[in-house]
Amino acid sequence: MNDEKRKRILVITYYWPPSGGAGVQRWLKFTKYLPEFGWDPIVFTPESPDFDLKDESLLSDVSDQIEILKFPIWEPYKIFKKVTGNKTIKQGQILEEGKTSLLKRMAIWLRGNLFVPDPRIYWVKPSVEYLSSIIQSNDIKHIITTGPPHSVHLIGKGLKLKNPTLTWVADFRDPWSGWDILKKMNISSFIWKKHLRLEESVLKMSDAVLATGPTAASEFRRLGARKVHYITNGFDQEDIKTEVAKSQNNKFVISHLGMLSVDRNPIALWGVLEKLCAQRDFHQAFELHLTGILSPEVLQTIRNHKLLSEKLIVKDSIPHREVFQSYLDSEVLLLLQTRTGQVNSQLPGKLFEYLSVKRPILAIGSKENDIASILNETRSGQSFNYGDKDRLRDFILKAYTAWKNEETHWNFKNTDKYERRNLTSELSSWLESIN
Repeated sequence: MNDEKRKRILVITYYWPPSGGAGVQRWLKFTKYLPEFGWDPIVFTPESPDFDLKDESLLSDVSDQIEILKFPIWEPYKIFKKVTGNKTIKQGQILEEGKTSLLKRMAIWLRGNLFVPDPRIYWVKPSVEYLSSIIQSNDIKHIITTGPPHSVHLIGKGLKLKNPTLTWVADFRDPWSGWDILKKMNISSFIWKKHLRLEESVLKMSDAVLATGPTAASEFRRLGARKVHYITNGFDQEDIKTEVAKSQNNKFVISHLGMLSVDRNPIALWGVLEKLCAQRDFHQAFELHLTGILSPEVLQTIRNHKLLSEKLIVKDSIPHREVFQSYLDSEVLLLLQTRTGQVNSQLPGKLFEYLSVKRPILAIGSKENDIASILNETRSGQSFNYGDKDRLRDFILKAYTAWKNEETHWNFKNTDKYERRNLTSELSSWLESIN
């Protein structure tokens, strides 16, 4: 493309390689493919942030066509670790562990009531000052902020106030006031109102809001966003390397990869699997693989089932380049949704990576939400309520029978629309429309 027609776009994100986990994937992949569509991304991210998960393998996915700007950040997590006595803090487990410790409950209260909207708030003001000159000297017309952490959106707000001609898109990977984690922090009514005011200011001052699914987009419209569009997460075909074998396992494996918190503990499913394990042939063939950050309460629930616990294999978090082999080594992939009011808007990135390997997906959370719609559209699995014991049992038995007979009941249609390059093409067209 002619250099004169190329456009520079500033992407402001807290999560960037070597950060691991789901939060980094969305804009790592968008920036990877945006240059193909006439955009030159500049990524702004913290210098030496306090990540709880690192994945050095993701560095290979950083396009050499983008410029990376790093700026120092101060985070109060060292204080939290000192108060709680934890040298390491794992994402998603802080709130569960806080139930049994007064010091941890106090630390969680301080986190929720002193750092608004989150502990990265101290990065906002110096970042606005630093980026203002960068925007002017590089003739940047478009900026993207992506949260959580939602303090990143306040950087966009500050830049928009300094330069109203900027086109600012606020990308929400998760809700703000509707975020289930935020609601567990015993926030005072005064602080809660402050969250609502900040959220409203971002939704109304940004030129457009980008959401990850249709239900989330509808929620942001209800909250007052001026222009809303959604582009889901997706899968990168290049992640499925040619050296990845079809399968390295001769077991009937049901797998879950990623964080598994107590709010997503499928108690009914564990009971169903325990009863199935009472059948000798199923017990011999079956394995349950859980990989990633796991709640101790979830593990204890499984270990309360004698037969099921014998078939449990637990693994630590693995580099992203290895997850596809784990997917392919599975016969059923679990997708467990948080049991909160936001279950209908949740569209985790893991769903789309599951689609890429064409393994049946067993989703638990709701039979009528965005996940269920995509599973129906792609004919790639089913979604159940948490208590659907009979239907869960039927699904697993059908999958098990198909595995034994080396058959499949799944057609896997329309998955290409969720490939990262195709989604980036959609993003580019939409960005052009909001100039």
